[in-house]
Amino acid sequence: MKFAHMADCHIGSWRDPKLKDTSTYAFIKSIDKCIKEKVDFIIIAGDLFNTSFPRLDNLKTVVSKFKKLKDLDIPVYIVPGSHDYSPSGKTILDVLEEAGMFVNVFKGTVEDGKLKLNFTVDKKTGAKITGMLGKRGTLERLYYEKLILNNLEEEEGYKIFIFHSGIDELKPKEMENIISQPLSLLPKGFDYYAGGHVHIVDDKQIEGYGLIAYPGPLFPNSFAELEKLERGGFYIVEDNKPRWEPIQIYNVYKIGKDCGHKTPEQIKNELLDEIKTKEFNNTIVLIRLHGILESGRPSDINFKEIFEAAYSRSAYFVMKSSHAVVSKEFEEIKSDARNVDDVESFLIKEHLGQIKLENLTNEKEEILIKNLMESLLKEKQEGETVPDFEKRMKEEVGKILEMEL
Repeated sequence: MKFAHMADCHIGSWRDPKLKDTSTYAFIKSIDKCIKEKVDFIIIAGDLFNTSFPRLDNLKTVVSKFKKLKDLDIPVYIVPGSHDYSPSGKTILDVLEEAGMFVNVFKGTVEDGKLKLNFTVDKKTGAKITGMLGKRGTLERLYYEKLILNNLEEEEGYKIFIFHSGIDELKPKEMENIISQPLSLLPKGFDYYAGGHVHIVDDKQIEGYGLIAYPGPLFPNSFAELEKLERGGFYIVEDNKPRWEPIQIYNVYKIGKDCGHKTPEQIKNELLDEIKTKEFNNTIVLIRLHGILESGRPSDINFKEIFEAAYSRSAYFVMKSSHAVVSKEFEEIKSDARNVDDVESFLIKEHLGQIKLENLTNEKEEILIKNLMESLLKEKQEGETVPDFEKRMKEEVGKILEMEL
């Protein structure tokens, strides 16, 4: 028996024009790899799309690949993930399943207030597959708590449980704050647990359960994930032994810089010196800065010149993370501040001058921002309707803008 285990495809996740199709490319390469490997079936453990109603061009691409799999008699088994559902409970997955593109194995009945899941049997291999959907905020826990376990645990044969949740005992330290649930909620005695939702690459044999695996995303979904993972991938599982298959779309080059005791000009020059020695063909360049500046503000760093230098060396895309860079003045006031108002005032003053309007002095801009913030903190009054509250807020903000400008 040989099958593929994917999760967190998040097709359509990147909004930037240069990256918006990367998850689609990763999906195409993954399916092509599965076909080449001649897998018996494919598992997708949630979040096929990044939204319940994806863009039409993404949908067309996915459907064409599913049709190819169907023609080759390679079935696909899925559970919906937290991104697949809309608040109304509707999802494009329902339409695709109705069209025979795949099988949603989250199927069962309610008996005396309890959930009884059914198995879907793969015709070619006899593998018995079931699973649990994922919801935002781990709301699927309510389903697990009402889950009848006897029929699942007593079933004979090779069994796969697909799930889309974080597990307390399996979370890495850097993800300790994400919402998850205890391992004890999963049914015991399955051969393979195909996980999704947590963007890590990991597999562990757990006594009493079986092999629990997370393949990670098909393509990283954020700056931090690109920095940590660099690429996506999925598992090919043969004879219950997972082999991770990397999916390379772009190379990743990382630049980390400690800005401590340096000026914005020094930081710019150091970054330019490093960039000018490289050739970034088909590469995403990640720049992460941290530390306390000797002088000036983070906004004084000339990122425009830095980005232009990277693009002149054939970088495909350049991203930065500079939120951990602070000015010496901010660090001092943070240490001395006795209340939120002190920090708030400093932050306002640090960013003055970004609104370019005639006759708007820094003093006027500071007053304007403080008045707007005070107005926007007001709450809906008792008995006030939402439309009336919105109208009142618009009028107040309008008066402030009119008075100050």
